[in-house]
Amino acid sequence: MEITIDTLISILGLFLGGGAGAFFTWRWQRKKAKAEAEKEEQGYYQQMMKDIAQDRDYYKQERDEYRKTIKSYDERIDDLERKVARNGRIVESLRPFICTDLKCKLRHRAVISDNGEIEEAKKPKINKESSEIEPINNTEL
Repeated sequence: MEITIDTLISILGLFLGGGAGAFFTWRWQRKKAKAEAEKEEQGYYQQMMKDIAQDRDYYKQERDEYRKTIKSYDERIDDLERKVARNGRIVESLRPFICTDLKCKLRHRAVISDNGEIEEAKKPKINKESSEIEPINNTEL
C-alpha cells in the first residue's frame, strides 16, 4: 500500500474541506447564535426596564395627584371644622337672648361679627296704637 502525495493531499483536502471545515463552521455558527440570543435577551431586558420605569412614573404621578386631592379635602375639612366651631360660639353667645315667646315686644335683631361679638342692628319699631311690632326687612341682614 503505497501512499502517494496525491492521495495524501486528497485525504487532507477532504478532511479540511469537509470534516474540519464543517466542525469549525458548526462551532462558529453556535457562537454566533449564542451571541444573537444574548443580544435578544438583553433587548427584552432593556424593554422590560423601560416598561417598569414608565409604570413607576405613572404610579408616582397618580400618587401625587391623590395626595393633592387628600390635602385639599383635609383643608376643606379643617375649614368646615373652624366654621362649625365659630357657629357653636355664636350659638352659645346667643343663648341668653333666645326667647320662645314669638309675640314678645322686646325681641330685636342683632348682628354677630366673625369673632362672635354681638352688635345690635335695628331695633323693631313698636306701634303703640296697635301694640304690634312692625316686621323687619329680612333682605337687609
